[in-house]
Amino acid sequence: MLSCTAGDEPDPVLHLGCLCHRPEVRSLARRLGAGLSRRGFVAGMAAAVSGAGLSGSAVAQPAPAQPRTPLLFTNVRVFDGRSDALRDGLQVLVEKDRITAVASRRDPAPDGARVIDGGGRVLMPGLIDAHWHCLFAGLPLATALAADTGYIVLAAAAEARRTLMRGFTTVRDLGGPAFPLKQAIDQGLAAGPRIYPSGAMLTTTGGHGDMRPLSDLPRSPGGPVSALEQTGAAAVADAAADLRLRAREQLLQGASQIKVVGGGGVSSPRAPLDMTTFGLEDLRAAVAVAEDWNTYVAVHAYTPRTIQRAVAAGARCIEHAHLMDEATAALMAEKGTWLSIQPFLGDEDSVPLTGPSRAKLLEVLAGTDKAYRLAKAHGVRTAFGTDLLFSDTLTARQGTMLTHLARWYGNAEILRMATGTNADLLALSGPRNPYPGKLGVVEEGALADLLLVDGNPVEDIRLVADPAKHFLIIMKGGVLYKESPIP
Repeated sequence: MLSCTAGDEPDPVLHLGCLCHRPEVRSLARRLGAGLSRRGFVAGMAAAVSGAGLSGSAVAQPAPAQPRTPLLFTNVRVFDGRSDALRDGLQVLVEKDRITAVASRRDPAPDGARVIDGGGRVLMPGLIDAHWHCLFAGLPLATALAADTGYIVLAAAAEARRTLMRGFTTVRDLGGPAFPLKQAIDQGLAAGPRIYPSGAMLTTTGGHGDMRPLSDLPRSPGGPVSALEQTGAAAVADAAADLRLRAREQLLQGASQIKVVGGGGVSSPRAPLDMTTFGLEDLRAAVAVAEDWNTYVAVHAYTPRTIQRAVAAGARCIEHAHLMDEATAALMAEKGTWLSIQPFLGDEDSVPLTGPSRAKLLEVLAGTDKAYRLAKAHGVRTAFGTDLLFSDTLTARQGTMLTHLARWYGNAEILRMATGTNADLLALSGPRNPYPGKLGVVEEGALADLLLVDGNPVEDIRLVADPAKHFLIIMKGGVLYKESPIP
């Protein structure tokens, strides 16, 4: 029970204004109570109150009920998510959750509309992170593995608010039980970005994401799932039939795409980076399920062999690929396979690691520059993501990670990648898209996810690394989640 008292029917007079007794929170407690401990919820309440958008703060409030007052941005320079140059002297009209006009003419504001004079500042689409883990980004690994599910979800709600306040209005979640958090955000119970969820990452025994203790072994085929799998963080499948089942389970829960682990990873200490997990026919089985649901599979892969197998199986997107070679880049370009890669440059982009994980991190860092250069040389469609994990200090560098791209791209290219290009990747989910409408662009009919920037990020990309200072307005779906005074 989510309650600040032990009694089943606390006196409402004694708890006026108490978050625990808000109707939506009490409803949530009743729905989740059977599977979650009261201790876990109470431990995370402080984070949820201040961070999940349920507090009395003027910033990051839950979305107000429709209809909303029309809002007209005047005197703004627009970065539209597609072009290299800014468009000067424009006005942008937002009605409900959509942009309904982008014009240079000075039409009068609609009756009752609010007008915000941008003072010549840059209005741009909200940022998109194509590789994020909502439930695990801000929690230490030990906590993520051992804490009550209630605490994890509430802490994730706090991190979701911080993500939105960094200007990231949309994320693609590549592994974790993000469905309840997404629902709470979409219903206005918490503040956070739009979430394109994958659900549990699908892996083999011993593959990346198989974080079960050795005491769980041996496991009989078809036996009960482990405690790790019950959380929804990962699902272990060692045959095509099991993989099809697990993929369908994620789609049943609302996954917009399927995440399959094709090889080893950095944070899983017992999964060598050079290993390849699923066979070709296994991967084809997962791809077939996704295609039957009119969406796609993204495959976690670092090495040429793993990437090439995923491409041959029909995967539409490769995650990471830091160790790819030229032949692999050429194959991805030929097949039109997306690359979702993270600009890891040094130790500051990761939590401290030791032992095998440290050695694997160094290998990834050493391969980053070559991977980006190969992707550019061969014209591979490339998305931006951060994959920041297990530290709320590290997640604060989300915008800084975007500035790392200046090593390979111009500022306008970087901004396009994190807006319009990333939105093109999200659109691969087709009818499984949880947010029908145009994202990542400032144009008529697009969803009104907007940032008003104090400064010109096309000239100085470093502005996005300090969102508290430079993002004066953060809007998602036509709602102002942050509004700072405009000098």
